[in-house]
Amino acid sequence: MDKILEGLVCSDHSVTVKRAIVKRVVEAAEDDATEEQCLSMFTLTTRLFLLGEDAFQKQTGVQVLDAYARCHRTEFEHFFSKDFVLILLQQGFGHLDRKDPAIIDYIHCCLRLLISCPSVLEIFSVIQVEVLRMVCERPEPTLCARLSTLLSDFFQCIPKDKSGVLFCQQLVRTISYFHCFASQDRDLREYVGQVTKVSTLLQNIWKADPATMLSSLQEVFAIISSTDPSFDPSIALASLVQHIPVQMITVLIKSLTTDQNVKDASMTKALCRMIDWLSWPLAQHVDTWVIALLKGLSAVQKFTILIDVTLLKIELVFSRLRYPIVRQGALSVLSHMLLSFQHSPEAFHLVVPHVVPLVQSLRSDGLPSSKALLLQFTELIHCMMYHYSGFPDIYDTILEAIKDLPKPTEEKIKLVLNQSAWTSQSNSFGSGFLRQSGKSETGKTGLINLGNTCFMNSIIQTLFMATDFRHHVLSLHLNGSNSLMKKLQLLFAFLAHTQRAAYAPRNFLEASRPPWFNAGSQQDCSEYLRFLLDRLHEEEKTIHVLESVKPKLASHVDSTRTDPAGQTPPEMGHESPETGPQEERKTLIETMFGGTLLTRIRCLQCHCISEKEEPFTDLSLAFCPSATSRYSSQPERPSEEPKGLYQGSVNGGSEILDPGSSASQVSSVHSVTVTNEPSLTVPDMVNYFLAPEILDEDNAYFCEKCSSLQRAEKTMQVVSAPEYLILTLLRFSYDAKFHVRRKILENVTIPPLMRLPVYSRSKPSESFCPASSSQHLDCPESSENLAKKLKPKTGQGVREDRSVQPALYVLSSVVVHSGVSSESGHYYSYGRNIDGADGSQHPARHSPLNEALQNGQAECNPSNCSALSIPPQQAGSSGQEAKDWLLFNDSRVTFSSFQLVQNITNRFPKDTAYVLMYRKQDLPEESTDGGTAQSMAKVSSEPPLQKELLDAIIKDNKLYLQVCAHNSCNFTSH
Repeated sequence: MDKILEGLVCSDHSVTVKRAIVKRVVEAAEDDATEEQCLSMFTLTTRLFLLGEDAFQKQTGVQVLDAYARCHRTEFEHFFSKDFVLILLQQGFGHLDRKDPAIIDYIHCCLRLLISCPSVLEIFSVIQVEVLRMVCERPEPTLCARLSTLLSDFFQCIPKDKSGVLFCQQLVRTISYFHCFASQDRDLREYVGQVTKVSTLLQNIWKADPATMLSSLQEVFAIISSTDPSFDPSIALASLVQHIPVQMITVLIKSLTTDQNVKDASMTKALCRMIDWLSWPLAQHVDTWVIALLKGLSAVQKFTILIDVTLLKIELVFSRLRYPIVRQGALSVLSHMLLSFQHSPEAFHLVVPHVVPLVQSLRSDGLPSSKALLLQFTELIHCMMYHYSGFPDIYDTILEAIKDLPKPTEEKIKLVLNQSAWTSQSNSFGSGFLRQSGKSETGKTGLINLGNTCFMNSIIQTLFMATDFRHHVLSLHLNGSNSLMKKLQLLFAFLAHTQRAAYAPRNFLEASRPPWFNAGSQQDCSEYLRFLLDRLHEEEKTIHVLESVKPKLASHVDSTRTDPAGQTPPEMGHESPETGPQEERKTLIETMFGGTLLTRIRCLQCHCISEKEEPFTDLSLAFCPSATSRYSSQPERPSEEPKGLYQGSVNGGSEILDPGSSASQVSSVHSVTVTNEPSLTVPDMVNYFLAPEILDEDNAYFCEKCSSLQRAEKTMQVVSAPEYLILTLLRFSYDAKFHVRRKILENVTIPPLMRLPVYSRSKPSESFCPASSSQHLDCPESSENLAKKLKPKTGQGVREDRSVQPALYVLSSVVVHSGVSSESGHYYSYGRNIDGADGSQHPARHSPLNEALQNGQAECNPSNCSALSIPPQQAGSSGQEAKDWLLFNDSRVTFSSFQLVQNITNRFPKDTAYVLMYRKQDLPEESTDGGTAQSMAKVSSEPPLQKELLDAIIKDNKLYLQVCAHNSCNFTSH
């Protein structure tokens, strides 16, 4: 019979004939046969089973072996002995290696046939030892899957006790070596199936013997936390996570995060690899484990690990959203990462470039799950853009892509943002994650945010873009000085010449921060600007006083420094003959930003007039009561001074809160203004600032001539216009009645050109009272600008003999505050060079606009501030307008345009202009050939750097290039 069978499988008979003959051979197994015949048949079928040349031969061997083993059990038991099994597992069979999966399949088949025989127990013992040895040899996925199938069917073959614990640990480590390099779907599915069989075996062992689970999990963590660069464990380990009871997660994570033996580097590796598991299909609870570990690390304040891992892996997590089989878990992890990483926009901005393509992909694939995911995803994006407001250049395309999708309410956004943050907006962590990048296409240098220092960064960039001021600062000879001006000079030099994409102004921050500003807290940029200019002014005045007590020295003129009138100012600390006595010399701040306001008070009883001139460096412009009433619970009466509204800082600053106030009440601030009134303009606010004010009742004026309190009219006039006009829009107020700070979100139209009425200093015809009767407001909380609060306009006026000569101003910079509250928010700024080193000229000098300017002057009242518009056809005719403006947002510097500046509040309702800087220009009708030459004297190239500054920049540039080269080498080696 065995000869018939052997000849059959080698003959040329058809498959049908062969099957018929095999059927007869199987039926013959029931006939009597000698032991020798049975052993011969077992040997033949084993050879066909293991060494068959095709599937038919193998199938024939299985069928005949099964028939003879059932009919001749005793003979089969003698054939399939423990010694034979040991040979198979240690030596193989014929040309088959012992690691061939067919060996395991054969043993598996024979065990099923021998299960009721007593000798099988001895075979189980042999297999228990051998399978432990096999997994220690790291078998391939195919062999390991076959072995797992065998052990799942015959649990008696699994090692027990200590050997069982070791077996599970080694099986876990074996899985960590499973790598799949296939690219075809069929091969990938086969690989996933093999891994699933192995992980299912472990699950069954853990259920049967729970003591083996903890040791297995310890092995998993040891593997994924390895810092050995030569070992990269397979993400197939993710298949084990779904078999761990969810209720154990909290206990296990707490044990890991509090273990003092676990180093930060190991924990970082482990977390990164767990995040990689999100790519594994079918694995459940991976996102639960990752989020639990993130929360565990936050609980023990391992913020450095969290920052580094988030920045390293958030783009990978985002990319998983494209794959339906893993996207829900990826979205959970992405949401937790972004909502917990709230101290900086860096993590969110890493994924911002990928948002629009993902939205388009989810819209187009047509899957129901994609639509649901899109709604969840856009809610998350709205929350992040709300929290990190102030980046219009990178959010605009996102808003356009999701404009037709539901937007969560402000209350919902705040609820979401408060769920997972590591801390309450602390910036005290440092990140070891470095992302090297070159300068932006603008060629300008950004400023690194040192912890809520956008208030300083926006002001520094605004001053830097004041071209003439920058030139003067860089031209000063301050060698060896440790003054604030010296630090500003060094900072300007770095902004102009460093090769870094962004510079960290740490020294300047420490030197210029007002003493009442809390480190790490957001502050008011206007308050900071006023303090900075005052410090620089007082510092130079002190130098002048010190110089005045020294012997007179010959004047020394610096040919590289010219004042706005084309004259050559002195170096700081030296007197020039043109300046007169020391006490009359102007400081650089006075020269660039100083103007003079004349305050006139006329008694309406005796018509006595009192006047007083006061210097200013900025004008703080209040909103009229009709505007502020839309943001208050009750409107103020127009006939009196509002008693409950005062200028406040962005985050408190020096302002003291009422004990009953609460930052949580900020939600009462309206974020969108609905009004049918015409848009408010900057000239409107300037005119309101300069409008006559009636002093009456509690605010009555004490007239010295009448020797009593009288109704009076108070008028202010600009009698000396600054070269740079700084305007602050008083958007932040404190409502004493409701104990909340409010922000006025009124959109204010910003004109690119503006006329400011400037009065002559000629004497009026009326008689004067002593100047001492005028009030003088010096305290920081009520400076000369803050004293101009909300005033009712009136038709009365003072007869004026003074001539008015309007000054033309062109917009230079705009500082924007983004946020709905004075308690928090973000500052960024727009700026452009006016008469700058790049040779750009303002359109006011373009001949097509001269006529428009002259017509505008003829039409407007010279005693009012007025806007002059640039014809649209001329604004961008040069093709340069698109790159004329720059957006400075901490480290980011990008090109912008004036159209974006004007539309910022319409596009982003929380982003409102706060501080404006205008540059004084010559009126076209006043410009003769000489006048033009004088104006063009302002247009100068960047002054050459002094040696001390140049050496500092060269040294820093060399250091920066060395760091870049080192990081590049490290990246290449990885």
